[in-house]
Amino acid sequence: MEYVRLGQSGLKVSRLCLGTMNMGTPQWKPWIFDEAQSEPIVKHALDHGVNFVDLADFYSTGVGEEVVGRILKRLVKRDEVVVTTKVGYDMASHANAGGHSRKHIMDGIDGSLTRLGMDYVDIYMLHYFDVNTPVEETMGALDDIVRAGKARYIGVSTMYTWQFAKIMQACERHGWHKPINMQLQLNVAYREEEREMIPYCIDQGVGVSVFSPLARGLLTSDAKSTRNQTDFFTAQMYGDRASQDIAASVARVAARRGVPAAQIAQAWVLSRPGISSMLVGADSAAQFDSAIAALDTKLDDDELHELDRNYTPCDLINDYTAGRRIAREARAAQGAFDDALERAA
Repeated sequence: MEYVRLGQSGLKVSRLCLGTMNMGTPQWKPWIFDEAQSEPIVKHALDHGVNFVDLADFYSTGVGEEVVGRILKRLVKRDEVVVTTKVGYDMASHANAGGHSRKHIMDGIDGSLTRLGMDYVDIYMLHYFDVNTPVEETMGALDDIVRAGKARYIGVSTMYTWQFAKIMQACERHGWHKPINMQLQLNVAYREEEREMIPYCIDQGVGVSVFSPLARGLLTSDAKSTRNQTDFFTAQMYGDRASQDIAASVARVAARRGVPAAQIAQAWVLSRPGISSMLVGADSAAQFDSAIAALDTKLDDDELHELDRNYTPCDLINDYTAGRRIAREARAAQGAFDDALERAA
């Protein structure tokens, strides 16, 4: 396993990070594993040198933190792992159950630590950018959490570059702890963050951890998985023709090498500039092994061209475009340019 410093911090993390969204309770979503099913996957990751574990209070509405916290306590010493959890999405139905207000962030860290059975988390992360809360309120609260010893560092996830710049500027202005990690979505079928966010993170010395390297399963050539049959976000994000063509290219490169398609897709992510760590949300030890193999998979120029050639620009994938993204396909003409209307007239 390789270990790298996360951004300009002194924190060393494994290049593979164990994603845990699929661990908790199937009562939350049908593709979630319970504790007994999750433990062998966690153990396999730890046995192969993974020291970076990603959680969120939102996963299984808190049960994910409880399950993974208990598993980690059985398998590893606390100081041997880097544990991160996120705050922001609603955890209940009352008015202050979500967001990044000072109240919810302070309630959130205490709730996460209780569920995890830990005294601190290594990185406490914003799950998104809360447009309804002043940046100073949010970042001041996070700074207080670090100073109180409840988190060692702070991080952020899934936002526009200008929003992240506001956060960094507020921290600089007030002398607060700055985020050391940006967690974002990146894969062969979705590369928009390479335009501004990743270069900005490189410039600012912020580590980048990547989730969804397999495009929610699209790039594994397994469109009939339980998750892809029950998670409507997959079709919303990757239902267009360009994504399907890219998935076909991944399959072609994999077939030429005689390796799983997932290994090729993951190797592409790990080779990108500025990427510190890649999240792996495996459903089995065998699935995790493809990511391990990807660490040593070097793609040649012909393979990279095949993977790149079908990519076209698209809308950003984040909370603010959910349900409103324009697919990478031509839209029907309307109004004065609709030939059908002109013929009818």
